[in-house]
Amino acid sequence: MPIQSKTDRNQVQFSSFEERINNDNPVRFIDAFVDKLEMTKLGFISQTFKTEGRPTFEHSLYLKLYLYGYLNGLRSSRKLERDCVRNVEVFWLLCGQQPNYHSIADFRKDNPKALKNTFKLFVLFLKECELIGGRTVAIDGTKVRASNSKKNNYNQKKIDRHLAYIEEKTTEYLKQLEENDKQNTGLDVKHVQAKIERLAGAKIKYETLEKQLSTTDEPQVSTTDTDARALLVQGQVVEVSYNLQAAVDEQHKLVVATHTLNR
Repeated sequence: MPIQSKTDRNQVQFSSFEERINNDNPVRFIDAFVDKLEMTKLGFISQTFKTEGRPTFEHSLYLKLYLYGYLNGLRSSRKLERDCVRNVEVFWLLCGQQPNYHSIADFRKDNPKALKNTFKLFVLFLKECELIGGRTVAIDGTKVRASNSKKNNYNQKKIDRHLAYIEEKTTEYLKQLEENDKQNTGLDVKHVQAKIERLAGAKIKYETLEKQLSTTDEPQVSTTDTDARALLVQGQVVEVSYNLQAAVDEQHKLVVATHTLNR
């Protein structure tokens, strides 16, 4: 049976990246859409171009990369950085420019409102193109686990339980020290005192969390992912998570709105 022949890697070829991107490739739409936007009117932070060091990339470049990542499920700035080097579509979209992951992450962090405005504008664009009917919109949600563990999520009941335990153990250790003073039982006093100091430090931590709860209207506090809350996921299963809501138009099943809640 004949075998497909390989192309010699050292063979010189005359071609361009334009030839490698099909005319109906969605990446061409991203390029054309972003080029028509007025970035400052959407709220993107004005750029200050550097006179020394490496030149600054345009905001439109980061937006194209962000939209490409959104379309292809690439949320990590490090993954987007790698795709700038190895992905033919991204190489074409950015014209060979390769921003680093830190700059990509900063763009996303510094322009949250402008990105929301861009998505709203895109939905209006779809409506003008009659791709959104607007008659029937289905809304559904799902729980997305947060970076915060259950251990680092607290409510008043949990804090009271910890404080009660600390009070109980502290009283127990103090009694041991008192008994040792009376009967000289050979107790390792330094070891017990170290335990008492650790409990005192933990008590300060829980009292601080209690104060934080009392000064806010929130029934919970998460120490790692501060916006996350313990939510009922399924049946009796509780996870520290977010409630992601999405609205989808009936006509072409396009997502017209999303909203993330912590309740």
